Amino acid sequence: MDQYDVVVIGAGAAGLMTAIEAGKRGRRVLVVDHAKAPGEKIRISGGGRCNFTNLRTAPDRFLSNNPRFCISALRRYTPADFIALVEKHGVAWHEKTLGQLFCDGSARQIVDLLLKEMRGAGGELRLEAPVTEVRQAGEGGFTLQVAGRATACQSLVVACGGKSIPKMGATGFGYELARQFGAPIIETRPALVPLTFEPGLLSRIAPLSGVAVDVRAKAGKASFDEAMLFTHRGLSGPAILQISSYWREGDPIEVNMAPGVDLYAELKAAKSASGRNSVVTALAERLPRRLAQSICEQHGATANLADAPDKILRAVAEAVNAWRVKPVGSEGYRTAEVTLGGVDTEALDSRTLQLKSTPGLYFVGEVVDVTGWLGGYNFQWAWASGWSAGQAA
Repeated sequence: MDQYDVVVIGAGAAGLMTAIEAGKRGRRVLVVDHAKAPGEKIRISGGGRCNFTNLRTAPDRFLSNNPRFCISALRRYTPADFIALVEKHGVAWHEKTLGQLFCDGSARQIVDLLLKEMRGAGGELRLEAPVTEVRQAGEGGFTLQVAGRATACQSLVVACGGKSIPKMGATGFGYELARQFGAPIIETRPALVPLTFEPGLLSRIAPLSGVAVDVRAKAGKASFDEAMLFTHRGLSGPAILQISSYWREGDPIEVNMAPGVDLYAELKAAKSASGRNSVVTALAERLPRRLAQSICEQHGATANLADAPDKILRAVAEAVNAWRVKPVGSEGYRTAEVTLGGVDTEALDSRTLQLKSTPGLYFVGEVVDVTGWLGGYNFQWAWASGWSAGQAA
């Protein structure tokens, strides 16, 4: 039987960070993954450049049934700590917007530096090695079947992520293990995901596919000022991905396509100053023309400004400043960047990520009920939670 101090299930961001830190403590570490390559979500993230952290990381950027749970890990391993690791390996990076940090080059640089750090700390990686059985050992620790090989360890770290992007190998295996050991699961659902519309509404907006506009998107008390993109299935873009984490089926969202602008007052002023212009022309001063044309057609605002009743102008303005629309669903785990929900944090030690009822068993990263905003926050949670578990496992 293979013997290790620590076995990490999952060769993603959180798993590799855990292995690095446990290895630095002199622990003999094995990382296993059923995939053919490590860090696949890292590789495809940020358009292939990896949005590896966010300078604005703070607890209020994360969703969880226990909003305070993430505080300990995020304070102990900060964006500055990961930036130092990136710079140690000579990886050039830049800040894009809203504190988001990206590699200048390929996201593979992040995967490579993690593997180099892990191997430097004595860690071993075994790929195409699915775990088919996990049991507690009578004398303490755990026994596993890894690709048919019996393996024993003192500490077991579950870092196999959530259900998002199954084509990258994502499964619900981490949740199965949590249930096996009595850990409750907060309802899981796709997050940071495009929203979809019913056929009738979709037929009206389908011609707008590809049009992007800066908006303020709201769901309940949450709102985000970022770009929105019309698609052939509904809405996407950063503002919609962000709001999807707060939206629930059956609820509407509200979109302001000219935030900070009183569009009705602007249209009235344009009517007085240049009444011969069409409503479309006036609206196109604020919106992409194709979008302006669509809104005007829907509200019968096809005449010149001078001939448009104030009632029509008000309807057009409301369609821009307060468009209320009810999605019917999302594109699901197929395109969701992360999974909302997961292992209930009430069952975990916030400092070590250990399952309180099972000494030696840890859950880190996306499998835990901690989900960040779009923009590098989920990677920072992966680094911080993996680092924390690595200090104890």
